[in-house]
Amino acid sequence: MSLVQKPFPYDRVNNFSDAIFAIAITLLVLEVKVPTAVEMSELGVGGLLNKRVPYFIGYLVSFMVTALYWRSHLQLFQWVKAIDNRLFWLNLWLLFFVVLLPFSTALYSYFFDVNSAFAFYCINLATIGFMSYLMTVYVVGKENLAEVIGTGRARWMKRRILIGPLVFLLSIPMILITPLGGRMALLLIFVFQAIGDRRLKKRELTMQTDSAELSE
Repeated sequence: MSLVQKPFPYDRVNNFSDAIFAIAITLLVLEVKVPTAVEMSELGVGGLLNKRVPYFIGYLVSFMVTALYWRSHLQLFQWVKAIDNRLFWLNLWLLFFVVLLPFSTALYSYFFDVNSAFAFYCINLATIGFMSYLMTVYVVGKENLAEVIGTGRARWMKRRILIGPLVFLLSIPMILITPLGGRMALLLIFVFQAIGDRRLKKRELTMQTDSAELSE
């Protein structure tokens, strides 16, 4: 008699994922070290805050990226009816790289002007993005979302999540040309996603208008 793999409990997997995201996003702030009394007396509040600017930048970027990936995770799992073995492992590898983010953020913040530290940080962010992309592709196919939400929206759902990791990887060679530009390139994610969202809405509106005209 063959053993049939039963779906994993949805609530337990989802709650575990939420807990991992929550722990990782909380650990980020621990790298912004509380100053000692000696530092306070030597530098003052203004000097201490200025010295910790790289840590606050790393914290802000990583917090926002983690929050956005968690948001994508929540949205994706709304379409999941059952968690099979493949989706379980894809989700677990995603969480593996999420847990690594506090370390890569600390490394980048401590060696703020070192390109290799920033490159490692970007690779960590890119791997989170690629795992999220693989999960999205699998769920779109597994749940047949092309029929549920439309082919165009399902296609953009996959492409949209891929923008992040591609921009993160693009930032690595950019820092060799312009360090500041490479670091600011992360903002392109929001630009490209906004453009894509707008084009999708415009295309859907056009299709609705054409459909209404044909029905008349």
